[in-house]
Amino acid sequence: MSTSPHAADPNNLLAMTGLEAMRAILQRDRDAPSITRTLNYWLSEVDEGRAVFEGEPTGDILNPLGIVHGGWALTLIDSACGCAAHTILPQGVGYTSLEAKVNFTRAITLKTGLVRVEGVVVSPGRTIITTEARLTDAKGALLAHGTSTLMALHPKQS
Repeated sequence: MSTSPHAADPNNLLAMTGLEAMRAILQRDRDAPSITRTLNYWLSEVDEGRAVFEGEPTGDILNPLGIVHGGWALTLIDSACGCAAHTILPQGVGYTSLEAKVNFTRAITLKTGLVRVEGVVVSPGRTIITTEARLTDAKGALLAHGTSTLMALHPKQS
């Protein structure tokens, strides 16, 4: 875990609203989660109920046939969906994914280059939030799309 005073640790981020936390990461006032460095993607836009990531596949995420592993696309979709949900949460409330589903529409290869995934909140429930995301290439061609169901984690009342 990062020892930076700006690290994206849960206590640090839970002191802000979800939108404030996402904006802090976008503005680099807080470190991005380590998964983004590992899989070469980054937060590029955020607003209430919406999160956009961009990324570029590397040779480290290929399946045996030389195609980008589907888990990479699913991770980008899950991140966009989760962060879109996070933007609508009040201070002190976290979230976790209950379910994520992806439909792949075309193969992603190293030649695909830069991709973009936009996640939006579909239903902003107090406890259950549903979201959807679309993953596209630089020309706007759909590579994958998916949905996620998330649960808001409200602090326990004493």
